Amino acid sequence: MFSFFRKKKGRHLNTIAFYNLENLFDTVDDPDTLDDDFTPNGVKKWSTKRYKKKLYKLAKTLSEVGNTETKSPPVIIGVAEVENKTVMEDLLASEPLRDIDYGYVHYDSPDERGIDCGFIYHRAYFKVIHSEPITLMVFEQDGRRDTTRDILYVRGKLNNEEVHVFVNHWPSRRDGDEETGYKRIKAAETVLDFMAKIETKIKDPNYIVMGDFNDGPFAKSVKTLVKSEHLYNPMEKLLTTERGSANYKRSWMLFDQIMISHNLLNFEKGTHSFAHANIFDERFLTEFKGRYEGTPYRTYAGRKYIGGYSDHFPVYIQLKYNG
Repeated sequence: MFSFFRKKKGRHLNTIAFYNLENLFDTVDDPDTLDDDFTPNGVKKWSTKRYKKKLYKLAKTLSEVGNTETKSPPVIIGVAEVENKTVMEDLLASEPLRDIDYGYVHYDSPDERGIDCGFIYHRAYFKVIHSEPITLMVFEQDGRRDTTRDILYVRGKLNNEEVHVFVNHWPSRRDGDEETGYKRIKAAETVLDFMAKIETKIKDPNYIVMGDFNDGPFAKSVKTLVKSEHLYNPMEKLLTTERGSANYKRSWMLFDQIMISHNLLNFEKGTHSFAHANIFDERFLTEFKGRYEGTPYRTYAGRKYIGGYSDHFPVYIQLKYNG
């Protein structure tokens, strides 16, 4: 009887995941981007063998996110740090994802390293109506444009209920947290401006905003997004001193987050309601021993090849379909 109820429950739960894939580059040199490190002759000696190994590891991970609760793979996956359409296709063609009816959305963005956001969807549960990249216009202090990742917007139907999904990878902290904070606030405002346009045509839209925000749940940029009363951030409760989605200098951070609109907290027949949020930090994704034990098992540490998965853990939420 117990297993019957678990299966029945699982059929109504839909996993929505986000994963920063840590530099998923093919091995081909793109003359228009700074991808030289990730080529066979580059400093990281990125080879076809290493590429295929990483694809398999990422595919295996994505297929398992949330399936303890649902017994099935995610219905929506947002990804960051993918180089192009080729790597999206290679990822979906890798075991075990190749056995799942996944489609994808990807646009090349102006990021100088050539890394973009992508959107993966299970065709049995999600139908794309419209998609587009949202340009993020941010500038350095000297007035030069910072060519960063676009925000990927996808409008579609999840189990026949319309949702609006934003996949983000906000400007990095490479030049300092406070020095670059204004760029991430601009990213938040860019999402809010786009939402305002949607709301001139659609009443009370369902939003899912996911990504690597390069800021935690309590940072000004993320709070700018949430305090608009558009969104609820279930990830706020997940960050502790012992847990996060990435680890820097032995401190946990939760830059990877998924937020939802408040209407996804309501119970109404034919709609989805929020059930659960979590970090997918299974042991196989971690360093097993040494000073970094328990932190993400990454592909590279600097120039040194380690052969792991990513320097981030996936995060996910689950929406219950009220059929």
